[in-house]
Formats: sequence, structure tokens, C-alpha cells
Amino acid sequence: MKSTVFMVFAAAALTAALPAQAAPPAYKVTGHIKIGGAGSWDYVYVDSANHRLYVSHNTQTEVVDTNTDKVIATIPDTNGVHGIAIAADLGKGFTSDGRDNAVTMFDIKTDKVLGEKIKTGTNPDSIIYEPVTHRVFTFNGRSSDATAIDAKTGQVITASIPLGGKPEFSQADGKGNVYANIEDKNEIVVLDAKNALVSRRYSIAPCDSPSGLTISPKTILFSVCDNKTAIVSDPASGKVLATPMIGSGPDGVAYDDGYAFSANGRDGNISMIGETSPGKYETVATIATMPGARTIGADQKAHKLYLPVAEFGPPPPPKEGQKGRGRGTAVPDSFQIIIVGR
Repeated sequence: MKSTVFMVFAAAALTAALPAQAAPPAYKVTGHIKIGGAGSWDYVYVDSANHRLYVSHNTQTEVVDTNTDKVIATIPDTNGVHGIAIAADLGKGFTSDGRDNAVTMFDIKTDKVLGEKIKTGTNPDSIIYEPVTHRVFTFNGRSSDATAIDAKTGQVITASIPLGGKPEFSQADGKGNVYANIEDKNEIVVLDAKNALVSRRYSIAPCDSPSGLTISPKTILFSVCDNKTAIVSDPASGKVLATPMIGSGPDGVAYDDGYAFSANGRDGNISMIGETSPGKYETVATIATMPGARTIGADQKAHKLYLPVAEFGPPPPPKEGQKGRGRGTAVPDSFQIIIVGR
């Protein structure tokens, strides 16, 4: 009896000594930034250090001051722009202009275009700056390859790095590695930035059609997939760590303060994914946004999330043999940025 009482007391003391799992911070919509114009967009990029938000917007790229939430500049002639990369140490920015099969380079202080367009593969989509090598990589959707560019000079280093499938979003780890989702193979490829080649690849099954990708400070990757699943993976081992469920229609995912945020455009919400215990990742909250808000950027200093979206009219009636009704046309001048914060 004495032994049993001691064991119960010891267990209670140990439980009291363990830190309680902190509740996740509560995020909600805190504001909107009116952009206006055509309702066509893709990625956004947040430059936290310089308080800038870059917004892909059809044929141009908007620059927003996140201190005032006002549009302060427009970078023109970025036709079919998908993504934006910022080389803050070089004072330069880069846009992937999908319709021109090219990159626009600009000065991040003046927002003025620098030189001629830089040619890439076909339909450059994601674009990333790799700081160790000072190179920019575009991931070209239709030619299934990547282009490596010297960010200092704007010269193409390697015109085509074969990827073995259609690339989607990419991330860099700050150690000379670049990661990208391969949409039609349900894989992640790892690029050796210095040698401009694919060093390895690994499966992220059961993911179906990965699009958005984000990275944690511990170099854990989060991919969002069409089958309402996020894949948490360790690129060092090439292993899938977890498969938390998310909403439908995701295209982007961002990381902030210990959590990954999947932008679910079809459902009009965000799935917030956290590590609920060592090595266990789960969806811990759902944050309402707007239908169509499918891409996302995070300000990791201010703990704010930015999602571009437009309002849409009623969907058209389905055609014969068509499943579903599709999406209505964008309401004129309704393009905006949703701000989500604590």
C-alpha cells in the first residue's frame, strides 16, 4: 500500500512538472486592402524587413506598404505574372512572367525595372532566390524544367534543369538547397543550387497534385494537395512525417510562428497545422476567409497573413454532361487582399 501511494504521488508530481501544450494563437480576418482592377492573380510575397507586400496581378505586379496597407507602386509589363522573389541583400526583385517565358528584374527601392527581360523555360511559375549562391531559380510549368539565373548580373547560368515532371511551388533552406513540388508525380525534387542540378527526389504519397509548399526553420516541408491533405515531410530523410487533413481547393501554404497555414480556395478558409506533440502534426484550427482565396503569404515579424481574392458572381448553369457549375465571373474592381492576424 505504501509503495502504491508513493507511485501515485510521483506520477502526479511528474505530470505537474511537464509543460502543458500551449493553445494555438487565434487568427481571424482583421482587414482588407483594396487593389481593384482585373480579378486575376497568383502568388504574393511578403518582404517583412522592408514592410512590403508584392502581389501578382495579371499583367502587372502591385507593391503594397504593409505599414499603411496602401498600394505604393506598380511594376508594369509582368505579363501573366505568377511569383515574386526578393534578393534583399542585392536590392533586387524578380517576377516570373508566365506569358512572356521570362523574368523581370527590378530595384526594390525604386520599383523600377532593371534591363531587358531574362528568358526562361516555358511558362515560369514559382520563382525563388537562393541566398548562398545568389541565384534565382524559376520553375517552368510547361517545359518541366528550371532555369538558374545569376541574381547579381541577371545572366542565365543554366537555361534548362530537367525536373522530370510539372513543377509547382518552391522553397530554399538557406543552405544551398532548393525544394519544389512536382505536381504530376506527387514528389518533391531537391536542387543543388551551386551545381544547378537535381540532387535527389522523394515521394510524398498519399498526396494528390501538390501545389503550395512552405518550410519551417527546422527544414520541415509542408505541401498542400488536391485530395484535402497536407504532407509534412523531412527532406533530409525523404520521409513523410504526417498527413493532416485540410480544406478543399488549396493552392498556397505559408509558415508563421510554429504553424503552417493552408489557403483553401474552394472552402473559403485556412487550415492551421501545428505540431501538437513531438513529431505529430495536426490541423488545430480553421479560419474563415473568402471563397477563391487560394494563395497566401506570411509576415513572420508582424504575424500577419495576406491572401489575394476577388468577389465572384453566381456560377453559370452547367453544360450538358458537365459536373458542377464552375465559377462565376469576377465582380469588376473587387480584387483585394485579405489580412488575417491575431
